[in-house]
Amino acid sequence: MGAKAATQKTMKGAQIVVQCLEQQNVDVIFAYPGGASMELHQALCDSPVRVILPRHEQGGAFAAAGYARATGKTGVCMATSGPGATNLVTGITDAYMDSVPMVAVTGQVPHTFIGKNAFQETDIIGITRPVCKHSFLVLDVNDICEVFAEAFYLANSGRPGPVVVDLPKDVQQALCVPDFQDRGRLPGYEPEPAIKGRDIERIREAIEASERPCIYAGGGIIAADAHRELRKFVEEFNIPVVTTLMGVGAFPDAHPLSLHWLGMHGSYYGNYAANECDLLIGLGVRFDDRVTGKVDTFARKATIIHVDIDPSEINKNVRSDIGVIGDVKVVLRKLLAKPIRKKCEAWHTQVQEWKRAFPFKYQKSERLQPQYVVEALSRHTDGKAIVVTGVGQHQMWAAQYYQFERPRQLLTSGGLGAMGFGLPSAIGAKVACPDTTVINIDGDGSFQMNIQELGTVHAEDIGVKSIILNNQHLGMVAQWEDRFYDRRRGNTELRSIRSDRPYPDFVQIAKGYLVPGRHVWKCEELDDASREMLEVE
Repeated sequence: MGAKAATQKTMKGAQIVVQCLEQQNVDVIFAYPGGASMELHQALCDSPVRVILPRHEQGGAFAAAGYARATGKTGVCMATSGPGATNLVTGITDAYMDSVPMVAVTGQVPHTFIGKNAFQETDIIGITRPVCKHSFLVLDVNDICEVFAEAFYLANSGRPGPVVVDLPKDVQQALCVPDFQDRGRLPGYEPEPAIKGRDIERIREAIEASERPCIYAGGGIIAADAHRELRKFVEEFNIPVVTTLMGVGAFPDAHPLSLHWLGMHGSYYGNYAANECDLLIGLGVRFDDRVTGKVDTFARKATIIHVDIDPSEINKNVRSDIGVIGDVKVVLRKLLAKPIRKKCEAWHTQVQEWKRAFPFKYQKSERLQPQYVVEALSRHTDGKAIVVTGVGQHQMWAAQYYQFERPRQLLTSGGLGAMGFGLPSAIGAKVACPDTTVINIDGDGSFQMNIQELGTVHAEDIGVKSIILNNQHLGMVAQWEDRFYDRRRGNTELRSIRSDRPYPDFVQIAKGYLVPGRHVWKCEELDDASREMLEVE
């Protein structure tokens, strides 16, 4: 122990945990109590760390992710053992798939009962091992300081991700003199691999030789805080850029060189540019199946460059001609040291023709169209709001028709596609950014999966706005049924056969939680309703 530790007083393990959170500058934790986490909640009563009580542990995990996505800071959630811990798993998996920094703390039965099927015992370490960056089972109170230092460092270094810390109840109750100077030891962990100078030159040579270059930017740009470097790179090299869904906001939608986002529900012109280019520069992307489709037909004419901080991503899905392991921000800065201005006049003309000929569009009518609702919202908020979505058709419409201009402005479950993400994640984002308008655009199916978090909205006085695009069915699945199953409905209808009105009545449910709400049936009602929503505190 260090000299400073000698002056520390004897503390319970739970108290040490809370002080570790304070040392990591944690200002809020989303936590639901239970028998195996009571000691931690008692210790939190004496702490300045704000505890927000979700109405379901999954809501707490999504809220922690929303906090992290909106800020880049590490989100923290906590649950008791057994069902409390297992209810966090979907949120942990969502954070893992989208590279979101999170520390999930779980209570556990006393260590002497582990492996004996004790009441509310679950092997949460085993359950979460495939879906987290790392996990810790703490069996000695003296290890708490080291474990939490390592957990927060791992969560938000290199490629970010969730870390699980499992704390048996007797370890929480045990006494020791903590050493808060212990920062942990992680031999072999290199979160920022050195970038080879030759790799930078190979990228530069490929750019020089190209006639139809295209940048393909993903969520790694946002995680690396490299959006400024990306914009400068795009403008100085004069190369059009398409993003992934997770990369929305990494480059302003309104910029002339923006091709918006690509993939199954992305822009026509973005997909065409990525597939017809002769050089595809992948920056912080996974080449996931929603973008590539069949990998053997994706960007067949292109030399492919892939820059990513995670070595496991290089050549995992698509074979790269030039694979570079490193921080994308550093790579861009090195490339910007010697910019190459690409004229590529024929290529730019072709790309602009695609943009003019095939914009995002929908059939206008007197009926209230969901795309029209999103366009109106973008107009009323001047494109400044943080937009959070559930998962489904509304998610795609939000990404297509809201005009995003900055990173961390669209928060959505991209890799896992977890319904129920919207409302609790919006809560986390609003807690993180209290002075920013946060709007959850949701579907009636997705909203109902965590509708109980309206209780958190009211009890904690969190000014989240929600728009529910209510089409009375699971729209994305029904869309696939229309295309591939001859419109045959396989349990995708959410309407009630005993009501001629949309079911359930979300406005009445909101009122039950003391949250104001309003129905909008007609286009002419939308502007007034939008203003009312935005004005309500």
